[in-house]
Amino acid sequence: MIKVQDLQKVYKLTKKQMSKNNTREPIKAAVDGISFEAHEHEIFGLLGPNGAGKTTILRCISTLIKPTAGKITVQGHDVEQESDDVRKNIAFLTNELKLDVNFTPEYTMFYFGSLYGLSKEVIEQRTELLFKQFGITSFRNIKIAELSTGMKQKLSIAVSLIHDPPVIIFDEPTNGLDIITARAVTDYLTELKNKGKVVIISTHIMSVASKICDRFSILLSGKIRITGTLSQILAATASSDLEDAFFRLYSENVQEGI
Repeated sequence: MIKVQDLQKVYKLTKKQMSKNNTREPIKAAVDGISFEAHEHEIFGLLGPNGAGKTTILRCISTLIKPTAGKITVQGHDVEQESDDVRKNIAFLTNELKLDVNFTPEYTMFYFGSLYGLSKEVIEQRTELLFKQFGITSFRNIKIAELSTGMKQKLSIAVSLIHDPPVIIFDEPTNGLDIITARAVTDYLTELKNKGKVVIISTHIMSVASKICDRFSILLSGKIRITGTLSQILAATASSDLEDAFFRLYSENVQEGI
């Protein structure tokens, strides 16, 4: 389980950033007072526009950045006090993941599997399973530089899952993918959920969230505006679909900011 309590992340702004954001305040709260839980057998979605704080939350959970305030636990491990244990229990995929273009997919899997302390036999088993799942097998000995964007994305997913962790954290998992690759990703996330994994994703694509997420939080300006199942959110906002619900909350947020 992932448990986030009163998470706050504050950044100091440079003069250039202050000018860009049209503010005189030297600090900015990327996320402010965020609380939620994500459980086993569940896909939990963080929904919102660019700049809402989704990626900041996932980076705090994944130990990449330290929270300014609040508490986060992953499988019972505190992200600040037990960061090594947290990293052993998670797969974190971001579009900023860079793979060595001179490596082959097969060597890349062996390299990352070795970093997790996996045996050669386990790495081979996981590689075969994941390559088959994502259609990478016939490209296993081709340099990454020669792969398509979709194939590189699928390899990134396979690499992040090499150690078969109980918690899956994907930041915008279908962003920029063609429809076939995106479907392969969402289908596999659902399969992982059904196996008892904790899955948390961020996305701004409401159709993806509606299809695969069991619950979501909608974020605006670094704050959670609502959390619940699709039916709960539609009822609370008197909306016909998730996109309509989002824009109702967005309009309210804009009015409150005036």
